[in-house]
Amino acid sequence: MLLASATTLPLLLAATGCRSSEAFAGPDPLAEPPSPAPDVITLEAVIAAEANLIQLYKTAISGVSRATAPLLSQHEQHLAQLSARLVLPSATSPLPGRQSPSPGTPTAAPARMTAAHLRAAEQGSAADLVRRLGAAEPALAQLFASIAACHATHVAALAG
Repeated sequence: MLLASATTLPLLLAATGCRSSEAFAGPDPLAEPPSPAPDVITLEAVIAAEANLIQLYKTAISGVSRATAPLLSQHEQHLAQLSARLVLPSATSPLPGRQSPSPGTPTAAPARMTAAHLRAAEQGSAADLVRRLGAAEPALAQLFASIAACHATHVAALAG
């Protein structure tokens, strides 16, 4: 009976003038997935930048100064907040043509990390986040502004 109905459905649809694509509305399961929304792309870039800052701080802590550990902790919290906002289908099966989120290409850390290096990285990150505010959805813009303000306080802390 099931076989008969499966073979007669196309005939029934053809007789009524209805194409099968009209009978089954919705996304084509065989088509490529849609492109990610601009906010997703932005969020992935900000996550990669925050992960890069974390790596710079870890380099500084292991080689030079443990005084930066509290700042590292704040960056790890920021990364957790940003990552919680990013929802992707599955980490084990990234969308075709896209890589799964990763820390990104880290900025080459100097052989000896100094407070001046960290201060410059913090300034650059704060400026980048502020540039992204206007294009981000309100909740994301608020998170970016909060993180940018924190980075600006890190600049001040690293100056003295």
